[in-house]
Amino acid sequence: MEKVIFDCDNTIGVPERDVDDGLALLYLLGREDIELIGVTTTFGNSTIDTVYEATVRMFDDLGLHDLPLLKGAGGTEDRRSESARFLAKTAAEHPGDISLLATGSLTNLYQAYQIDPDFFGHLKQIVLMGGITEPLVINGNRLNELNFSCDPEAALQVLRSEAKVTTLTGNICLQAFFGEKELAWVKQHQQEKVYQYILDKLLPWVQYNQKQFGLNGFYNWDTTAALYLTHPGLFDDNLSTVVSTQDDLKSGYLSESKSVADGFIVHVPEKIKDIHRFNQVILETWGRVSL
Repeated sequence: MEKVIFDCDNTIGVPERDVDDGLALLYLLGREDIELIGVTTTFGNSTIDTVYEATVRMFDDLGLHDLPLLKGAGGTEDRRSESARFLAKTAAEHPGDISLLATGSLTNLYQAYQIDPDFFGHLKQIVLMGGITEPLVINGNRLNELNFSCDPEAALQVLRSEAKVTTLTGNICLQAFFGEKELAWVKQHQQEKVYQYILDKLLPWVQYNQKQFGLNGFYNWDTTAALYLTHPGLFDDNLSTVVSTQDDLKSGYLSESKSVADGFIVHVPEKIKDIHRFNQVILETWGRVSL
């Protein structure tokens, strides 16, 4: 069973804010092969206070009274936080055993490394949702990258760390569309409490995406990274030599080189092999969460 810590900027249930971190959390909770040992919160989708409050509400909704939930730093000026201390301490207690899934700014990870210089070496792997390799465009609307760019100094430190690092970029996540077919599946199963809960959270977000981007659905960004943890075989993986500078990461841009000697090795999957199977795994896994 995989031990996982989830570092996220969850805003599920917050008006006009993304639901993907919350959906990723539900995915982790529904996996019998995942032992979720803690959730740490960071900024990105919104302020740290909004993220933490939204996550407290979600924990209350799901009855997660025994799962550690820690509040992270609110910005880059002072990265000290209970989240960073928890990350450093827990990784040191379980060397080589913990996979860290991080789907917001990487501030907590950077501070954990500052607390314990061996932090990255203690982790089994780090799986990120973040970065872009080309412009991110939805129906003619160009989007900013919103994870690495929140704290580019932290992002650079994580990407070039000694840990095995995989990042699911915004570009591959554009393949992870949750559309009318998937929404209809949730509606068909809404007699089950967890699907009713999900539907209540999804419908306002779908309406927002229709208004903003003309989409009949949404992109399931962070759940893509969560699914990589359990089903890496559903992705065409790619070992990339990343040479991004801190300035590059201010826009989340992953600059790549053909020469291994030039930069640092990062796994950057480029394709979801079977999007139907991808979505079906997510839908079925959500159903295993008890409410």
